[in-house]
Parts: sequence; structure tokens; C-alpha cells
Amino acid sequence: MKYILILLFFFTLSCSLNKVKNNHGVLALEKKFKKIQVNKSNSNDIISLFGPPSTTSTFDNNIWIYIERKKTNSSIFKLGNQKTIKNNVVILEINNKGLLAKKEIYDLNNMNKYKFSKNKTEKKYQKDSYIHGVLTSLREKVNAPVKRTRSKKN
Repeated sequence: MKYILILLFFFTLSCSLNKVKNNHGVLALEKKFKKIQVNKSNSNDIISLFGPPSTTSTFDNNIWIYIERKKTNSSIFKLGNQKTIKNNVVILEINNKGLLAKKEIYDLNNMNKYKFSKNKTEKKYQKDSYIHGVLTSLREKVNAPVKRTRSKKN
């Protein structure tokens, strides 16, 4: 009984009434998104408001992407599992004059949930088959160290 009370005492000492929130990316992304206007805001206005972009498009450098993610601990009983509170992504397209041409925002409701197949690919050959022998010998040849002889110079 004494050990349980000591354990309970240390457990309550480590708990906090305030939930821990982990922020990643640009804070208050939704408010900043409302402040910019298409064909009026330029790239300097965007950088002063949002900061540098989280990433730019790989194919087109005039597409800027800003990310905001906020997570918090979901419950004491879930032992460290975090729940996503905010997950906002802003995509801004800048035209060649430096003006904002298009703006979009995606939040938790717009995000897709992907389902992955649980099917597994099975191999079609056995260990004693001809294909297994060929593949094994090829693997051994590829992994074998190359023997080089050095000729001695006189």
C-alpha cells in the first residue's frame, strides 16, 4: 500500500493542468490568409506577413506553400498519444509580376484520409527452383569482392 501511495504521489507531481501544445510552422495561418488579397498583395507583403515559405513547388517556383500544425496530448490515459488540433496548409500562386494570383487554404476537414491495401505480394518460386538458383548466383556474383592483382613495377 505504501508503494502505491508513493507511486501515485510522483504521478500527480508530474501531471500538469495545462495541456502541452506543440506548434509547427506558421502560427495563426487562417488570420494571415484573410489579410492578403488576390491581385493586390505582392510577394514582399506576403513575406512580411507570413515569413519565408515553408516550401516552394518543385516544378514551379511561383507557388509558395505555408504549413501550420498544432498537436496536443489527448489524454493522460492514452500515454503520450497526441491529437491534431490544427492542420492548415496555404498555397499561394505568385504571377511573374510579383502579385498574388491565386490563394487556397486547406484545413483538417479538407484533408484526405488514405486507406492502404493490406494485401501482400507472394513470391512465385521455391528455394529449389531454377529461378531461385539463377537469382542466388547473380546475387553472389554482385556481392563478391573483386580480386585485383597488382603488377609489381621494376
